[in-house]
Amino acid sequence: MPKQTTTMSRLTGQLEKAFRLLNEHFFDNQLEAPIITVAPTSRAYGHYTPYDAWTSNGEGKKEINIASATLDRPLEEVIATLLHELCHLYNDTILHVRDSRDGYYHNDLFYRAAVTHGLNCERVPRYGYALTSPSDELLQFLLDHDEIREIELCRAKEPDVVTVTVIGGENNPPVSVTGRKTNNSRRWTCPKCGAIVRSTRTVNLICGDCLERFDETT
Repeated sequence: MPKQTTTMSRLTGQLEKAFRLLNEHFFDNQLEAPIITVAPTSRAYGHYTPYDAWTSNGEGKKEINIASATLDRPLEEVIATLLHELCHLYNDTILHVRDSRDGYYHNDLFYRAAVTHGLNCERVPRYGYALTSPSDELLQFLLDHDEIREIELCRAKEPDVVTVTVIGGENNPPVSVTGRKTNNSRRWTCPKCGAIVRSTRTVNLICGDCLERFDETT
């Protein structure tokens, strides 16, 4: 029985194992292993750093990051994200071509790499061929490699917070208080017909059908 994922090192180890299997199957082991990180990524499932973001003993390493808050997706979607970034790595380090602009717009060169390495690829406005999904070949690959197990460790979503600055009097400086954002919505129900309305403050409501006063309910 596989060990439960409870540490970041085990999580990245699983992604590194997935890289080795993908590299062997789809790229004939041509790719040099990048540094795989897991961290928050704004508005993206992952990203590829097209320069030596890491160095060790004078040797440079490319970086692929998988967005931490997206690891609770189905396994095939997470692996498709990793494969998407490997296509960027392939174009950059093997073919030496530029397949994207400003890190967002994906051109025909990316499309060619994606569809020949296990991905379906669609064109979307403003971003080119950036929308990828698992192909039948990738799905079969995952069925044949059950050692790639589901990634169980996912970064929790950050709670909404609000900061309120309280302005004091002449001898009291302003004070900022930060806390969780609360839901100010109130729920009101007609006791006769069951009609429900919501408000953001206390109100006095009468049901137009029953002429009954609404009660605040939870």
